[in-house]
Amino acid sequence: MSRVAVLEGLGTAVPSRTVPNAELTPALEVTDEWIRRRTGIAERRIVDPGTTTADLASTAGRNALKSAQVDTVDAVVVATTTPDRLSPATAPEVAWRVGVAPAAAFDLAAVCSGFVYGLATCAGLIAAGIAERVLLIGAETNSYFLQHTPQTRGPAVLFGDGAGAVVLRAGTADEPGAVGPFDLGSDGGAADLIRIEAGGCRQRARDAAAEPPPEPDTRADLYWAVSGQEVYRRAIEHMTQSSLRVLSAAGHTVADVDRFVAHQANQRILDRVAELVGVDADRRIGNVATVGNTGAASIPLALGDACRDGSLRAGHRLLATSFGGGLTWGSALLTWPAVDAVGTEQ
Repeated sequence: MSRVAVLEGLGTAVPSRTVPNAELTPALEVTDEWIRRRTGIAERRIVDPGTTTADLASTAGRNALKSAQVDTVDAVVVATTTPDRLSPATAPEVAWRVGVAPAAAFDLAAVCSGFVYGLATCAGLIAAGIAERVLLIGAETNSYFLQHTPQTRGPAVLFGDGAGAVVLRAGTADEPGAVGPFDLGSDGGAADLIRIEAGGCRQRARDAAAEPPPEPDTRADLYWAVSGQEVYRRAIEHMTQSSLRVLSAAGHTVADVDRFVAHQANQRILDRVAELVGVDADRRIGNVATVGNTGAASIPLALGDACRDGSLRAGHRLLATSFGGGLTWGSALLTWPAVDAVGTEQ
């Protein structure tokens, strides 16, 4: 029987600072009701000044190892759009900080599809015999890439910070936790719809923690820019189609799906995708209302919350789908194993 990736641990990390809508509304010149109606978000988690993506990723990674009850892996993959630096990659430092060096380590950039792309990448490493066990982390510090003005309020109300991680090991397709099949795609012709033109997060973290902080750089190319209406349309289209394709590839129908989790972009997108795929409300997993859009971290963060509140249980067939800048999209199926999700605030 061929080797497949089997999920055996789940860890999360979110900042301790909660930012409700009311804290944003004066600068953005909107109301709490306006944000909730358009996004479904009531609050988000934001890092303290000086905290970086590597900090969150390392905590989530350690928690995933604890959940899996292992202390070594052969590779570490960090999916992020907000790396500490443009060079070197964030993953080698994270691998060293969680104590698994000299494991292979590299970053993966697929924006909000990063976690699903990462699952496929890690599954490939395992299937090829390159690795027996892999730590996959989705981590973002989006708050360093936001401007809080009426002109930039779209991204400002959406994004939050956080990290989620899973440990994957070599196993067989009939085991609980087996991951796959996958559906992945991209459309680089629409790359400008979701973008950050320049920069990395570590310098921004140092600036934010400085006393006194320097004057903010007002260059628009340093911050998130999102073409909201077109992104809304394409996110629904691609996540719906990708979900149906991966079900077809597995020989399943939507009736076979016990739980459905989509990238936590905004609640209106999530509801519409679930409706078009045909997933009833009681089978949907989500936490966008309390953490916002956390990019590559959003799916593992949602899974962690669902594990802890009991809505995701061993034996559930899970369909995960995502969409992000690039444009990229992807979906995956897995049967959920018996794992205890380990989560912390920092």
